[in-house]
Amino acid sequence: MIYSSTQDLVTTIELGREDKRNALDEEMVAQLSDAFAAAVDGGSRTIVLTGRGPVFCAGADLSGPVYDPAFLDKLVATLREIEAVPVPVIAALNGAALGAGLQLAMAADLRVMVPGALAGIPAAKIGVAVDEWTIRRLVSLVGAGHARGMLIGCEPLTADRALSVGFANRVGDLADAQHWAATLATLAPLTLQHYKLVLNGDGARDEAPAERAEAMMRAWTSEDLAEGRAARVERRTPVFQGR
Repeated sequence: MIYSSTQDLVTTIELGREDKRNALDEEMVAQLSDAFAAAVDGGSRTIVLTGRGPVFCAGADLSGPVYDPAFLDKLVATLREIEAVPVPVIAALNGAALGAGLQLAMAADLRVMVPGALAGIPAAKIGVAVDEWTIRRLVSLVGAGHARGMLIGCEPLTADRALSVGFANRVGDLADAQHWAATLATLAPLTLQHYKLVLNGDGARDEAPAERAEAMMRAWTSEDLAEGRAARVERRTPVFQGR
């Protein structure tokens, strides 16, 4: 479900679960972690992450493990691994990046989006809540106003809007991302490693205050979350009660 290929000093890692819109399950997350580690160990100087088919990643698989704390812990750990690899990572968004898909894109250093791509976090529509890192990194990338619109308003970013607010670095396809990656692979690695460390020191990894961590867990243990799950199975609009 995760495919890797290397040309010269660039490794391309593809999410390959097209029948599920590349939604993440336990196996994909584990393979993704292994693929990034193998690319670095193999001497790649740049990594491109993309999806197969018309969707980059529709998020975590809502029919599977997304509600399991163990899965969420593994997902968070993998996001940290992607963020921490010592080479530039380009997310080539070939289509929608939603929820966990957006998190993958934000763990990358740079983002290239095809014209029809969207990026969003519709967590409030299903009763779950994203973690402190996701919120802070989103603010770091798009600014507080746009982050509020995406989180509280569940408003996705189009590619053009993403480019204008700084979430996307370029509008283009996978070939454009790979060409850029090949250029980055010729740059001084130690310089880029330093830049990554400084840029990722945006406070997103700081520990959340207790009251905010508790607020997130209230959502994950709420009746509203159960209502969101039931509504999805029953193909209806959820009715949330705030408890």
